[in-house]
Amino acid sequence: MADVVLFHSAYGLRPAVHEAAGRLREAGHRVHVPDLYGGRTARTVEEGMAVKDEIGRDELLRRAIAAVAGHVDTGLVYAGFSLGASLAQTIALGDERARGLLLLHGTSDLAEDAAVDGLPVQLHVADPDPFEPHDWLTAWYLRMRRAGAEVEIHHYRGAGHLYTDPELPDHDAEAADRTWRTALAFLEETDG
Repeated sequence: MADVVLFHSAYGLRPAVHEAAGRLREAGHRVHVPDLYGGRTARTVEEGMAVKDEIGRDELLRRAIAAVAGHVDTGLVYAGFSLGASLAQTIALGDERARGLLLLHGTSDLAEDAAVDGLPVQLHVADPDPFEPHDWLTAWYLRMRRAGAEVEIHHYRGAGHLYTDPELPDHDAEAADRTWRTALAFLEETDG
């Protein structure tokens, strides 16, 4: 059983995030799902980005760190959707006890001096994805490997950006099913 913290996307803590957490719990994992928006949700990506910008990246990161503070001793697997994946990556790279990093639909830049000792990282991303273009992903992959992470990337041709969210037009049921099967296997490996 892995201890997982799952951060929501720019849409906020919507039912799809709770459904994803439920899926992970059914597989036997403990899952923490912080609400970084204080109860606010968005109906469109534009609304979500406006909320994100209003709160600010530094404050979102502060909230995310505060949300995991009571759980880091257990060795967390950090996970997130899009914006939440970006936050998960930033925190995981600074947590020497991190057991893994599961990125759904998003990545983040990393500091030149970032260093981890074999951190398992799994990224699931649409192909193409306007938020995660090929050139960016190639550079990101090389920087993560240079930092010491064990990275695998799974591309989903023709899927929309947040294809795992059944409430959004991006949803792709087949790609989402493949993602969850692969992600659950990854979590089983990080537990061992």
